[in-house]
Order: sequence, then structure tokens, then C-alpha cells
Amino acid sequence: MKKNNARKVLKNKRTKKGRGEAKKRGFLSKVWRVVWITVVAVWGFTVLQVLLGWFIMPPLTPLMVQRWWQQAKEKDRPVRFERDVVDIEDISPRLVTAVVYAEDGLFMYHHGFDVKQMKAAYKENQRGRRIRGGSTISQQTAKNVFLPHSRTMLRKAVEAYYTVMIEAVWGKKRIMEVYLNSVEFGDGIYGCEAAAQHYFGHSAKTLTRHEAAQLAVTLPSPLKRNPGKATPYFKRQTNVVEGRMARYGRIDLKTKPKKRSKEDDETLWDFIKWVKKQKKDK
Repeated sequence: MKKNNARKVLKNKRTKKGRGEAKKRGFLSKVWRVVWITVVAVWGFTVLQVLLGWFIMPPLTPLMVQRWWQQAKEKDRPVRFERDVVDIEDISPRLVTAVVYAEDGLFMYHHGFDVKQMKAAYKENQRGRRIRGGSTISQQTAKNVFLPHSRTMLRKAVEAYYTVMIEAVWGKKRIMEVYLNSVEFGDGIYGCEAAAQHYFGHSAKTLTRHEAAQLAVTLPSPLKRNPGKATPYFKRQTNVVEGRMARYGRIDLKTKPKKRSKEDDETLWDFIKWVKKQKKDK
């Protein structure tokens, strides 16, 4: 009798343990399913964003909302929103050329990332130094259109993800078109058409070389630099950009230039492999 009771107790324990393990497996399975569905949904949403951006100009960007909120909170700061969307054909080629030479000289060559600059930054970092690393126009477009402006590694990672996608789907011409229609040229002034009208009183299509260079020089710090109040530094930088425009000629978004070297064809993945090799060789 005692043996039978002991067997029943042991059997009940095993049954309860089995049920507990089954419940645990069931719970983990549900969690995994939720995670998987969430990942797929987020991925699908980002793909949809990029596909829509291929033929629809984003009506608002996170920066525009962020900037409006900042303006509304500050009493002495006017709330301004100036923006007129135009096709790339209605933007002066001079401005395209000026922006490339001022912001991203390898724009027509790279796949979204200036790998040469990234390698140089990595080497300087290893030596304990820091250099100023500028984002490419493709990266800036991804950041301006899809993401809030913040300085976090997560934001940089997501920016890289969007950069790869817009390079693959949009191409250089569309990236430049979206960039010039979304980038900030002043407090509450977005896009080159609004900037041209605000600072020079005419359309972006009729910008002179000097005006185009001025707008390009504004971009790194649009809240501090103003073509209407040009400082000596601003004037010097404008002259530098004009000099590059005269020396290197016009940028043609329709024609992909020949690679100048093997490095011009490197991608983000090539950079990652290069970093791994550097660590391995140490």
C-alpha cells in the first residue's frame, strides 16, 4: 500500500513537472511569436516608408515637428514654417553642384557612406585622437526624413539602415531631390525653394553660382549661418565652394561617373570587414 502511494506521489510530481515545462515552453513560444511578428511589422513599415518616399515627397519630417515644438516653447522665438516643394528639374544645377562640393564630395561615387573618411576616423580613434567626420548627403537625408535629431548609437545604427535602403531604392537623383526639399536652411525654413525666396527673393531654379554657394555653406549650421548676415568666415567658405565649382565642374545626377579608385566602390560591409581585419592584425 505504501509502495503504491509512493508511486502515485512520484507520478503526480512528474506530471506536474511535465505540465510546468509545457507551460514554460508554451509561454516562451508565445513570446518568440510576438517578437517575430513585431520585427516583421517594423521591417515592413520601414520598407513601406522608403517605397512611398520614392515617389511622394514627405510632407513633414521629425526635425520639422521638433523645431516647431522648440519655437513654440520659447517666447522670444518666432514660430515659422516656410517650405515649397519643387521637382529636381526646378532646382538650379548650380545648387546641386555647390551642395555636393560643400557637403559630400564623393556623393556620386559612394554607396551611402564615405568609407575613406570612416577608415580615417577609425585610425585616429585608435591613436586617441578625434577628427571631425561629416555624414554623407545620403545619411543626412535618411536622418532628416525618417528620424529625430539625437546623438545616440541607436539612432546612428537606424540611420545606416535607412541609408542602405534609400541608396538601393531611390538612387542619387531622388536622394538629392528629397534632401534639397527637406533640409533646414534656417530656423523654420525648409527646402531650397523656400530658402531662395526667403534670402534672395526668387526661385531656386534661377540661383546664381554665388547664391548657390551661400546656401550650401549655410547647411552645416543653419541656425547660426545666414546668407543675409554673412560673417567673414561665411564669406571665406562661400569663396572656397565657388572655387571648387569652377575647378571641378558641374555635377550631373543623370550620369554615374567612373570610379576613381577601388576604394570608391566600397560599402559599409567592406568597412566592417576592414575593421575586423585591423583588430585581428593587432
